[in-house]
Amino acid sequence: MLKQLLNKLESALNADIGQPGQQAGLSLHQAMAGLLSEVAMADHDIDEREKATKRDRICQLLSLDTAQAEQLLDDARQHSEHATSLYEYTDKLRDLDPQARIALIETMWSVAYADENIDPLEEAVIRKTAELLYVDHAEFIRAKLNVIENDDES
Repeated sequence: MLKQLLNKLESALNADIGQPGQQAGLSLHQAMAGLLSEVAMADHDIDEREKATKRDRICQLLSLDTAQAEQLLDDARQHSEHATSLYEYTDKLRDLDPQARIALIETMWSVAYADENIDPLEEAVIRKTAELLYVDHAEFIRAKLNVIENDDES
């Protein structure tokens, strides 16, 4: 059992850093960036504030520099244009620990609220993502309120 867990973790890490043996499909980082792109594009109006928030939050979430984040988000945007469902992204992210999944949901709320308006389509994307990642509804709401309250304090 422990060996299987270690193999799964090693595969996930290899997929993220592009080592030989990389799994087909999206890496964890690509899946996270893809979800942020899905939120930003949900209302068909990508505001400059949403772009900046996506970049800043993905840097923060994944400890990337600006150039790496820009490249990752550009790739994610291109993939997002052809994605068929959120499951493509969430399938890669279910093994994250609960706190990481909640942090991702909060990051999605940040992108949605960057233009100081949460469109119902943006909320629907975040809600569905939270459900697919098994994030408790209370945590889903708490993440939303954290983003709104932190913006009000700014």
